[in-house]
Order: sequence, then C-alpha cells, then structure tokens
Amino acid sequence: MRVFTKTSLGTLILAAALSTQLTACVPVIVGGAAVGGSMAADRRTSGTYIEDQAIELKASKAIADSLKEKVHANLTSFNRQLLITGEVSDEANKKKAESLVKPIENVLSIHNYLAIGPNSSLSTRTNDAYITSKVKANFIKENKFSANYVKVVTESGSVYLLGLVTHKEADDAVEIARSIGGVKTVVKVFEYID
Repeated sequence: MRVFTKTSLGTLILAAALSTQLTACVPVIVGGAAVGGSMAADRRTSGTYIEDQAIELKASKAIADSLKEKVHANLTSFNRQLLITGEVSDEANKKKAESLVKPIENVLSIHNYLAIGPNSSLSTRTNDAYITSKVKANFIKENKFSANYVKVVTESGSVYLLGLVTHKEADDAVEIARSIGGVKTVVKVFEYID
C-alpha cells in the first residue's frame, strides 16, 4: 500500500483539477504539433516559414482593405516569394494590388497572376480545391520527392507550383500536375537549390 504525504497528495489533487481545465488546449497543442511537423519537413527555415505566414496575412489585408469588391485575390508566400492569383476588375487595379504588397517587409519578389474579369464562381473554386488535392495526392502516390517540398495553388484550372526544389524534382512535379484531369496549365514559381 502506497502512503501519500501531504505534499504529494496536494500535488495529485492540483494536477487532477488542472487536467479538467486543459481539455480546450488539446486542439491548440495538436495544431501546434501539426504545424511543427510540417515545418520540420519543409526546406524553409522555421523563421522563413513564419515570415511567409505573416506576409500572406499582411498582403491579404492590404489588398482587401483597399480594393474591396474589385478583387478576389489569393496570396501565397513561399520563401518570401509572393504569388498573387485570382481575379480583378481591370488592369489598373491589377497594378494597384501589386503596388499594395510591394512595401511589405521581407517580400523578395512578387508574381502577379491576377486575371482581369469577374470573380470566379463557387463551383470553379470547388473544382480548383479538388484539383489541388488530386495533385498533392499524386505527389504522395508517385513518391518521386517529398510532397512537402512543393506547394500547390490552383486558380481557374491553372496550377501554380512553388517550392525550393532541384530541377529533377521540379520536372517531376510538373509532369505529375499535368497528368491530372482538369488542369489547363502548370506554372512554375520554383526556386532551384541545385
């Protein structure tokens, strides 16, 4: 039979009481572990990974605050290379969108692929999400490189590939993406490490 001292019994009661308060923290802890795991499998440094997230948030806010309904913009930053996709009302607002994100700290380059025209429909966006998931799934299935090395963005059937890759990995990624039904074009926004 184990004898509890006053201190160990108090510690046990305190731990039991605190454990009832931590249930809301489980998603935060699990989410943090998932982000940490994806950072570990990424070729970017953890600092760059976090900078990319900050760039995306700042760029999204700058464009949304200024252009409002004149644009539907998706902003993706990878290794401080900012990709702008979506639709915009006219050429002047396309240029304005780019000028709004230029001053954002740590942005090294901007790839502006905004299309001039009406905002895409819900069915187009749903199809784009499906294409992105198929491309990512095929990266895993083909197993020619780590799927975490390449970020996939799809806009109106055009697939944009970003990442820090070798030329061979880039060629394999493009070949896999082109093989997916519904893909109209594949645009490389890679940085090469070889």
